Amino acid sequence: MKVLVLNGPNLGRLDLRNSAIYGDMDFAALADFIRKSATESGFDADVRQSDSETQLISWLHEAADAKTPVIFNPAAFTHYSYAIRDAVDMLKAPVIEVHLSNPLSREEFRHTSVISGVVHGTIGGFGPDSYRLALIALKALI
Repeated sequence: MKVLVLNGPNLGRLDLRNSAIYGDMDFAALADFIRKSATESGFDADVRQSDSETQLISWLHEAADAKTPVIFNPAAFTHYSYAIRDAVDMLKAPVIEVHLSNPLSREEFRHTSVISGVVHGTIGGFGPDSYRLALIALKALI
């Protein structure tokens, strides 16, 4: 079964971000890790990243139309994008929100997710394993 794994702004530049928070994997290595973990869980992962809110919304619409399950790291859009929230709310297949870091252990503005109210669950703080854990949860939901 196909799963769409979406990643929001700045995740394509993990190699330049604070490794104490985001780890030492670049995005290509993260995408490979996700695809390998997906295969082990019986999924075919289509891993995408965009810094564009418009592009992410288009991909969410695509998933809604195809009834494709989604694992989604909205990154900074987590905290304020009601347009992305509305697009996620249209999805009929399961959706899991993921974060490499634990937003609740960081700055106060990161403590609020406008996305979490319209997803099946949120997993964060486990680095790349957040995606692997989301795949396990997704398999249980399906």
